Amino acid sequence: MNRRDFVHGAVAFAAGIGRVLRGGPAPTGQPSADAPSASKLPQWRGFNLLEKFDERRSRPFREADFALLVEWGFNFVRLPMSYKCWTEPDDWLKLREAPLKEIDQAVEMGRHHHVHVNLNLHRAPGYCVNPPKEPLDLWTDAAALDACAFHWAHLATRFKEIPNSRVSFDLLNEPNGEVKGDQYARVVRRLVKAIRAEDPNRLIIADGLNWGGTPVQELAGLGIAQSTRGYAPSRVSHYQATWVQGADQWPTPTWPLTYVVKEKDGSQRTESWDKDRLRRQQIDPWQKLAAMGVGVHVGEWGCHNRTPHDVALAWMKDYLDLWREAGWGWALWNLRGSFGVLDSGRADVDYESFRGHRLDRKMIELLREA
Repeated sequence: MNRRDFVHGAVAFAAGIGRVLRGGPAPTGQPSADAPSASKLPQWRGFNLLEKFDERRSRPFREADFALLVEWGFNFVRLPMSYKCWTEPDDWLKLREAPLKEIDQAVEMGRHHHVHVNLNLHRAPGYCVNPPKEPLDLWTDAAALDACAFHWAHLATRFKEIPNSRVSFDLLNEPNGEVKGDQYARVVRRLVKAIRAEDPNRLIIADGLNWGGTPVQELAGLGIAQSTRGYAPSRVSHYQATWVQGADQWPTPTWPLTYVVKEKDGSQRTESWDKDRLRRQQIDPWQKLAAMGVGVHVGEWGCHNRTPHDVALAWMKDYLDLWREAGWGWALWNLRGSFGVLDSGRADVDYESFRGHRLDRKMIELLREA
């Protein structure tokens, strides 16, 4: 038995057991009439849920989150996950069923509450935008790519009977600025092939290059959608973020934003950002991609809690206006935490007490109006 036959058989067996345990229907293999298309995504709006973002804090997803999002009028969650949540520490091909069942539960919560669930590998075998660095390199090492394809093949088989109206796949979170277009395209093609070998009709999304911000024309003919970001300019979105080098030295942002950049040769230049620049740099290039028949969604966006609240809201409103004009959906990073609407820890917000949380009422109402 060759490696592909072994992987295919192992994936099919594990997924079949999962279907029996869940009592799910037999797969039809056909998309439903109202299924979203890779060439035109719905205007899904919602949040990233981080229960499996970091294997050190892996826990089940919360049904209360799904219910709350629907109550507020949202219909989408993106689940950025680490493959280490469901693998043995010493073997990235050895899967653990218990945490995988927690993903099943999230998909079922989505069905129950009419929320679309987008599954994303934030940490994949061989690559993560965040430290620590993976032991092998997804872009150059065959073993890492084999392992990544194995995981997506398993998820494809596991959720084969679930229609695209309920579940989609987002392959890899934010290939960084060192990843070249041809490298990325080679990896994406392999992952798409692995998924389609198990589930030919699955809706697949690929993040843009350069941390998700640059559309990838090399993928335009692959029959998949693409995901952009809403973090530009970082001097607004990531002001004083501890994980961004130099962010503690930036002046307090305004919106619109003007600041001075010191070049290495000692010269200076002035940079300015406003809604028009957002349109030129963050919308127009992606609309060209959309014109090629590629659906677009904003998989992540938001503003860290050190940016003045009124500045954050003004900047967010401009992005929301532009995405509404373009017909794109979005997912805020995150629901709870420094980018979210609950328990965000801002010093300049008069929070509302809300079901055991501190709610940023102005922010949630801005999002709901959009």
